Amino acid sequence: MLETLRRWWKNSPPLTDFGPIQAWAAAHKLQYRTVREGDGCMLEPTGAPPAWRIEWGHSQRSFIEGRELRIIGEVGTPRDLVALVLTRPLMQSLEKQVFDQYIEDVKTRLDSQAPPEMRWLVLYSKLSSAELGPLREHFGAVGSLKSWVLQWLTQPLQQALASSFPAVAAGAPMLLSISRGRLTLRAPMAAVNAEQLAIWLGVFEQAQREARRLSREWADSMEANQNTEPAAWPRSAISDEADLGTPVPASLAEKPLS
Repeated sequence: MLETLRRWWKNSPPLTDFGPIQAWAAAHKLQYRTVREGDGCMLEPTGAPPAWRIEWGHSQRSFIEGRELRIIGEVGTPRDLVALVLTRPLMQSLEKQVFDQYIEDVKTRLDSQAPPEMRWLVLYSKLSSAELGPLREHFGAVGSLKSWVLQWLTQPLQQALASSFPAVAAGAPMLLSISRGRLTLRAPMAAVNAEQLAIWLGVFEQAQREARRLSREWADSMEANQNTEPAAWPRSAISDEADLGTPVPASLAEKPLS
């Protein structure tokens, strides 16, 4: 038994070096901790409540290989609102998988095991190239409420995404998604890259600000005009959680890297 353990230890992969991301967290005054026996780590702004959380660990999506960067935060949108912005090569790849794997006997079948982003591409309205404007060469977008997504992608989020063009030019997948009132950014990151971390955090923070701003504006519009998208934007879904001080809920804090 002892010899078996020695061979296993000798052949086991080296432990991940979290030094670079610890240094980046310290430089930006972020709280840092590892999770799952060193499999990943989590960073949050100091103080409470945290507006967002950074996770770095093994990818949770089949379309991102190896390790990925995830940034998660609440935006106060209705739970039924879905918005997805993703790099164009990733969008084309997922659409091809939908066609190849889920079209049978001239009937669309959406497998419950498929990533939700793949199902959203089939279920929701896609923005045209004209609607995407300067983002059209690098990104695609869909949403359950197209008019909301169009407003979300206007300035200044458009500028933030444009600043990421150099990072996505090589075809690396990246997506921003809003679902169940939560904003998530996913991007591949095999090793900690401070420059890419700064780019993606900047994109995420701008996306979060714009989503929260729209939440408040649409909620105010609902109060002023009962006929403004009542089914897609129910008043009961709008609450004080759209405020910039919204904490990350306990469900996120208790289940990191899930």
